[in-house]
Amino acid sequence: MIDDHAAATVQLGRPLRATGDVVARCHLDMPVVVKVPPLLDDGTPFPTLYWLTCPLALKRIGRLESVGGVRQMERLLESDPELCAAMDRRHESYAVERDALVPPDAQLRPQGGVAGLRRGVKCLHAHFGDYAAGGENPIGALVAPWVEPLDCAMPCVIGEGMDVERNPAWREPK
Repeated sequence: MIDDHAAATVQLGRPLRATGDVVARCHLDMPVVVKVPPLLDDGTPFPTLYWLTCPLALKRIGRLESVGGVRQMERLLESDPELCAAMDRRHESYAVERDALVPPDAQLRPQGGVAGLRRGVKCLHAHFGDYAAGGENPIGALVAPWVEPLDCAMPCVIGEGMDVERNPAWREPK
């Protein structure tokens, strides 16, 4: 069995800055989203509670962002008061959920809601990660059709325990 922390590290291509728990998985049992503590291992406040690790989702969202996806979602928020209100509510509830995990004696605390914002859209990865983890994130829900299904034919990470690597045979599904 593959260690979740090791798998997420390989998926991201870098060490995680804090130990988190996998809160969403794909059909191949690979991590999709890791719940990150609000204070990283070095004590740095970290506003993003749900971190997207799935290489397929990251790739697809990267494409969406590269063609102006963030700007498009911002325009939608500006033109749709109901959507904007729903996103404002999610920023607030996200901050409350995350802040409940901060130790009371912490000197530094993360700020904002999704992706550290109080309002709007900054990173579609953060919004989709929140949505994929079960959050009522309206921007994540709008992004989902461009990302899902996460239907890889083979796992993106292979190995056993902590001895894992990116699967050289992994390809994005067509």
